[in-house]
Amino acid sequence: MTDPIADMLNRIRNAQAVSKKTVDVPFSQMKAQIAKILEQQGLVEKIDTAKRKTSKMLEITLKYADGRPEIAGLKRISKPGLRVYRQSNEIRRVKGGYGIAIFSTSKGIMTDKDARKQNVGGEVLCELWR
Repeated sequence: MTDPIADMLNRIRNAQAVSKKTVDVPFSQMKAQIAKILEQQGLVEKIDTAKRKTSKMLEITLKYADGRPEIAGLKRISKPGLRVYRQSNEIRRVKGGYGIAIFSTSKGIMTDKDARKQNVGGEVLCELWR
């Protein structure tokens, strides 16, 4: 079974390892929402959707500061074989507040900070830190 979110995170990690400016990811609504959160948090420069020959792609322009990637690390938490859920009172800070966790909640996809503020829990999709 393939995991499209893990594939997206791996593509970002691999592109940053070789200092690529952009990375293409197959389009899905969930990946687009995750990428939008990354853009809002200042972890990537911009997000574009591009139509390739046969499929729609999400083009993510990566952000670097002094030659170093803005995203220092990323980790997939909830996997297809092992889903991880947290209630609103169980949501912890990532890397002492220097990172973000992305949640899939009943109110949409949001960061851990927004989930705590709106008092909703959900599935922990991934964690990213600077």
